[in-house]
Amino acid sequence: MRGAARAADDRGGRPGLAGRLAGFACRATPTESALATMRLSLFDWAACAIAGAAEPAAAILRAQAEAEGGAGQASLAGSPAMRVPARAAALVNGAASHALDYDDTHMGPVLHPSVAVLPAALAVAERQGAGGAETLRAALVGAEIMVRLGLWLGPDHPGRGFHPTATCGAFGAAVAAGLLAGLDAGRMEQALAIAATRAAGLQSVFGSMGKPLNAGTAAAAGIEAADLAAAGFTCPPAALDGPQGFGPAHGGAARSEALLSLDARWEMARVSHKLHACCHGLHAMLEALAGLDLPASDIDRVTVRTHPRWLAVCDDPAPTTGLEAKFSYRLTAAMALAGRDTGDPATFSAAACTEPALVRLRDRVDVVGDRALPETAAQVDVTARGGATTRLVHDIDTPLPPERLRRRLEAKAGVLAGAERAATLAAATLADVPDIAEVGRLLREAPA
Repeated sequence: MRGAARAADDRGGRPGLAGRLAGFACRATPTESALATMRLSLFDWAACAIAGAAEPAAAILRAQAEAEGGAGQASLAGSPAMRVPARAAALVNGAASHALDYDDTHMGPVLHPSVAVLPAALAVAERQGAGGAETLRAALVGAEIMVRLGLWLGPDHPGRGFHPTATCGAFGAAVAAGLLAGLDAGRMEQALAIAATRAAGLQSVFGSMGKPLNAGTAAAAGIEAADLAAAGFTCPPAALDGPQGFGPAHGGAARSEALLSLDARWEMARVSHKLHACCHGLHAMLEALAGLDLPASDIDRVTVRTHPRWLAVCDDPAPTTGLEAKFSYRLTAAMALAGRDTGDPATFSAAACTEPALVRLRDRVDVVGDRALPETAAQVDVTARGGATTRLVHDIDTPLPPERLRRRLEAKAGVLAGAERAATLAAATLADVPDIAEVGRLLREAPA
């Protein structure tokens, strides 16, 4: 532990960021509202993983894991007869759950907590024989730290091209895995330091198989960091926030206000669950368009106003693949105007990108950046052929009532996993104490 001691001495004996987060992780007492949100996220994540297991990216990674084999520790989505090492399972299940880009998002740092943290938590829980309550708490604490790190880094981190789901996700996964492996605060600090030199992921791969891979590698890196720390591996805690550490090297702003309320407020209670099978930046627009009562044939022009940060993420003007379509304001607006179900992943296809009726509608849509709008809101002006304009506004930061959200997520799971499997999954995940063994079984039996 010589490196850790030297790092503490250099700060005058004060713990750095890794030490503060490790201490919080080991003492945290989640609120019931945060736990309730985490149950919804577990349900939603597992439905996404079941559906995503059949995607090409997941199939390739699963085949690799099956070929490599190893200790039968954890369930592999889409592989009913085989278990694999926890790290391999987290890689595959993380990628499968993010393959459809339909999982939850925290709109503060704009990252996807569940696809990085839950695959690690589930895999280590299966390996360790952990119960549902223990697993849920570990996942929630890991996801909270992932979100807080995203807020601590600030907008310049993704602005430089880093993918916060991947980078921050490695830390959240390390915390979840470390709690389930029984790490104390000192070992947890080491796990976070190790994760600092393993965390990676770029936004340049959005719209390709590389984006879901980012989620899987974050989950796997987190398990690796926790297991190494448990074995006595050491790394300087300053690797997270010290000179040349992860934060300074990755455009981090070190926003101290992100950590002020660690013991008082749970950011994960504010997570948003996707109700459309595309980039979360498009959802405010789609929810706004749901209020339009005008046939597509009567539409002359559509102007979408959104915060400029989304223009670098989901403003592909003319996508050609299903993955690219999930990042296109113009095409998804056309889908909504044409009455297509944007809650069904099958809607986002290469065929839809070239369908004449959708292309004609797409070409009537203009997208404009507007810094006066919150990052969670969109304003849509729809001009009819007769000249009348209808203005529609929606902000996804306005939460749905809990029962309505649950009903919409249950409907979404029915589309993703089938009605019978979705009902079984809801029973396993939404109970006060989730049934981890049943979640693993449902993942293994996912259609592949």
